[in-house]
Amino acid sequence: MDMKNTASTSIPSPSLLSSSPSTLTIIPPSTTTSGSSSTLSPSSQSPSPSRYEAQKRRDWNTFGQYLKNHQPPLSLAQCSGAHVLEYLRYLDQFGKTKVHVQMCPFFGLPHPPVPCPCPLRQAWGSLDALIGRLRAAHEENGGSPETNPFAARAVRLYLREVREVQAKARGVSYEKKKRKKPTQGGNLPSSSDAPPSTGATSA
Repeated sequence: MDMKNTASTSIPSPSLLSSSPSTLTIIPPSTTTSGSSSTLSPSSQSPSPSRYEAQKRRDWNTFGQYLKNHQPPLSLAQCSGAHVLEYLRYLDQFGKTKVHVQMCPFFGLPHPPVPCPCPLRQAWGSLDALIGRLRAAHEENGGSPETNPFAARAVRLYLREVREVQAKARGVSYEKKKRKKPTQGGNLPSSSDAPPSTGATSA
């Protein structure tokens, strides 16, 4: 008598299919054979992507759409550090962080008492995190580290300038906090400890 093993394939939801920039790979679920029957393992379903991976995918798709809508349209191979700077300046129109101009009476004040007409910009912390995700996504999608436009020197200088300008205009500091040295007999910090976050908030 022939025995037939049954296996089911988990089909991703349409939202995951539409948002994934890479080719979809379906991994057959693992099975456990006991006697004359096969049962599916509870861990056969693919885990959901982390918040970071999901955000990185959205950022990559958004940048790809920006290149398509560019005049003239650009391919990823044609993209340079200058185009990345154009993209960052383009995003400023969607910013929510108040950056005071030098003539503003609230220049350098972290908490102005009343609203002012100064422009809204993308916060430095948001831009810095965005570039980090796009730099990683570029290499994950076949890009070379040597030609990665998100790692261009011009992009690093621009982010540094944005950080300095916003720190002075908003009266905030973006300097990373120094770690305290472990006391004698205390536990040493592990290599997996993440550096302190420096997210920016709107004034």
